[in-house]
Amino acid sequence: MQTTFTPEQLKDPAIARSNKILRACVHCGFCTATCPTYQLLGDELDSPRGRIYLIKDMLESGRPADEKTVRHVDRCLSCLACMTTCPSGVHYMHLVDHARAHIEKTYRRPFSDRALRWLLARILPYPSRFRLALLGARIGRPFAFLMPDARLKAMLAMAPRRIPPVSRNDAPQVFAAIGARRMRVALMTGCAQRALNTDINDATIRLLRRLGCEVVIARGIGCCGALTHHMGKSDEARATAARNIRAWAAEMAGEGLDAVVINTSGCGTTVKDYGHLFEADPLQAEAQAVAEMALDITELLMKLDVPEGADRGLTVAYHAACSLQHGQQIRSAPKELLKRVGFRVVEPADPHLCCGSAGTYNLLQPEISGQLKARKVKTLEARQPDLIAAGNIGCMMQIGSGTAVPVVHTVELVDWATGGQKPRALTENQP
Repeated sequence: MQTTFTPEQLKDPAIARSNKILRACVHCGFCTATCPTYQLLGDELDSPRGRIYLIKDMLESGRPADEKTVRHVDRCLSCLACMTTCPSGVHYMHLVDHARAHIEKTYRRPFSDRALRWLLARILPYPSRFRLALLGARIGRPFAFLMPDARLKAMLAMAPRRIPPVSRNDAPQVFAAIGARRMRVALMTGCAQRALNTDINDATIRLLRRLGCEVVIARGIGCCGALTHHMGKSDEARATAARNIRAWAAEMAGEGLDAVVINTSGCGTTVKDYGHLFEADPLQAEAQAVAEMALDITELLMKLDVPEGADRGLTVAYHAACSLQHGQQIRSAPKELLKRVGFRVVEPADPHLCCGSAGTYNLLQPEISGQLKARKVKTLEARQPDLIAAGNIGCMMQIGSGTAVPVVHTVELVDWATGGQKPRALTENQP
């Protein structure tokens, strides 16, 4: 793609990066075939190629974002299926992130949009606040029909029926390996996950300890920055990410770490991109070191030789989170692990398509998100599974709100099959 940025514009590192990305695009349109919003809406501007043209025009002109550009960029899920499909290696993720940051700085949204985005940024990354909000949502759910905004209704519907108790495993501490220590790893406990489902971290710690890992919950860790980053709030995202980087860098400089383990794939995609996020920043070296050490839990488990298990007589429909299969290019490891410990694994039709969760997307774009959820649930249920497994809390909440089939995290199943506790979702769904 030909671009016309001026030499003065190209002095801006962000513009220079986006220029390089834009020039890699050859207009082939392969990305439209795997774009969920294009499939639903049929509008070229709701495809990666269409959004690239809008972003190019906005950035080249140096003008503030307009309503048309904002509408179509907002509809992007950042599922990154286009990056998996693209034959030219266009780094769409960095381009759309730049566009969102530009929109946040130059476009004044309607008051209701600004208020909702401010509220989400002040609640979701903070587990205690999020937990209180969930309690309020449970109380308000019977009155959802009175809400004038579909997005407010979506927020009420998001609240789980059971809000888990606070886990003692979230506090800064070190869990000793059971038996001989093979590795020393830091676990990212997340933010929304700590309010929505504490069983995931608990299962991760149990499993890793049995496999010979000393598990560190570093002091000062919190949100990875993804939730605010994808709303264009770059400064807030970098501030929370910086706290994680400093916390893990301190552990690396102290007793050392073999890995930073992440069991929420949306967080994993962001942490693995910390080097880019802190480019030309005093923290860049530490950020890059953390990014290179970051592993999804399934990547680490593949290195630890999880023992084989007997056939459990259960069929698991595996949902591949976009942030795992497209963002991190991890596809086979979760399925191989589930098969190894004794589950029969099946996949839905079109497994590359998003479920519609996408961070805060299901709250900001509830209509499109709802259509994607319905399609995903239909294809999963068509495989007649006993349960559904996923590696991302957002996907689990999204799919779980549309089906009676139990939805559990992959690590919970591996933990259970190798001597851990039976997942709560399975015991609560038994007659």
